[in-house]
Amino acid sequence: MSDLGKFEYGQAFSRNIGWVTEAEQQRLKNCRVAIGGLGGVGGKHAVTLARLGVGRFTISDLDTFDWPNMNRQAGAYVSTMGRAKLDESAETLRDINPETELHLMPQGINEANIDEFLRGADLYMDSLDIFALDLRRKVFARCRELGIPAVTAAPMGMGTAFLAFTPDGMSFEEYFALDGYGFEDQVLKFIVGVSPSMSQRHYLVDRGSVDLFKKKVPSTAIGIDLAAGVACANAIKLILGRGDVVVAPRGLHFDAYRNTLVKTWRPFGNRNPLQRFMFWYIRRMLDRARAA
Repeated sequence: MSDLGKFEYGQAFSRNIGWVTEAEQQRLKNCRVAIGGLGGVGGKHAVTLARLGVGRFTISDLDTFDWPNMNRQAGAYVSTMGRAKLDESAETLRDINPETELHLMPQGINEANIDEFLRGADLYMDSLDIFALDLRRKVFARCRELGIPAVTAAPMGMGTAFLAFTPDGMSFEEYFALDGYGFEDQVLKFIVGVSPSMSQRHYLVDRGSVDLFKKKVPSTAIGIDLAAGVACANAIKLILGRGDVVVAPRGLHFDAYRNTLVKTWRPFGNRNPLQRFMFWYIRRMLDRARAA
C-alpha cells in the first residue's frame, strides 16, 4: 500500500477526465450535495457521486441496517447489520475520498432543521422513504424557495423513473397535486407521478407484495443501481450547467426488464387526464389484489 503513495484527489479521479474537464472536476470537488436518506437510492447516490469526485455532502439518516436491506442497499452486509446507516455511509465516503467534507445529521431531517440540511447545497438528491411524503413536500418547497434544483429517481421494478425540479420550472406541489387525498392515495399519486408510464406493472408477478397501508413495496438492486446512474448523470449536468436535463412535467422511465425507454410529458402533472386514469387503474389493481 505504501508503494502507491498517499491519496491525491487529481490522481484518484483522473479517469473522469474526458467526460468532464479539469476545471469541471474542480467544480465537482468544491460543490455540496444534500442527500436526505441513505437507504436504497440514497446510499447508492452518495457512493456514485463520491466516485465522480463530489467533495462535499450533507447526509442524514435515522435508521440502522436490517436483514431486509440486504437485497439492495449499498452498505448492507452481514458485518453491518444493526449499524447506523449514517455512520456506515460516512465511513465509505471518507474511504473513497479522505478529503471529503461531510456534514452529518444523525437527528434526521425535520421541519425545524430543513434550512440546516440545505445550507450551502448546490443540489438536493431526493432519497427520503417513499412514505415520508409530508417531509418530502416541505424539503422540495424549501429547495424552490432557496433556488436549489432537486432530482428524484425512483427504483421501479428493474428500471428507474426520473424527475427533476428546478426553481424556475413546475413545482413539486403543482406536479403531484396531493392535497385533499388520504395517506394511501397520496403515496399512490406520488408513485404514479414519478412513474407516469408505470411500465413495471406489466411484470409484477405478485401484486399482493404491494401494500401501501402497511408501507410495503418490493424493490431490487437492479432498480437501485439504474436509479443512481440516471439521477447522478443528471446531477452532474445540473451542477456543471451543461447537458439537457428533463424537467417536470417531463420525465424519463427506463425499464431494463422490458427493454424500453419512455419519455413522458404530463402537462398539469397528476391533474392530467392520463394521470387521473392511471391513478384509477392502479388503485383498482391494488384493491383487487388486496381482496383476493
